[in-house]
Amino acid sequence: MLKKYLIPAYHSSQVSIAILVLRLGLAFLMIPHGFDKLQEFLAGNHDFPDPLHVSPIISHGLTIFAELFCSILLLLGLFTRPALIILIGCTTIIAFSIHGQDPLSDKEHALLYLFAYIAIFLTGAGRYSVDARLFR
Repeated sequence: MLKKYLIPAYHSSQVSIAILVLRLGLAFLMIPHGFDKLQEFLAGNHDFPDPLHVSPIISHGLTIFAELFCSILLLLGLFTRPALIILIGCTTIIAFSIHGQDPLSDKEHALLYLFAYIAIFLTGAGRYSVDARLFR
């Protein structure tokens, strides 16, 4: 059953290249956010929003996991859809909870990531991914 969600959809080469460009671009732009949060975490700075009410330290760790580690999986195209579920959750919380009362200009970045993550989730990782090699 799990394999059904990991099997990449097969697209034309042009569509797979477009998905690759989108995956790589999003990952390269998100990884620095996660890395900065990791450095803050390791330095002991745990002054972090806690929208899930699980503690600032756990919220900080979950955000690092999503923004850094799931973005690395996205970059590789490895377990892409499970990683995207986490990234979609993270950006949804950022857009609608952290920036929920803010003007659109403050939540715009999170929404752009969210819509792009949803698009990749719907298409799959594409032909040029580790998923395509592992789950043929």
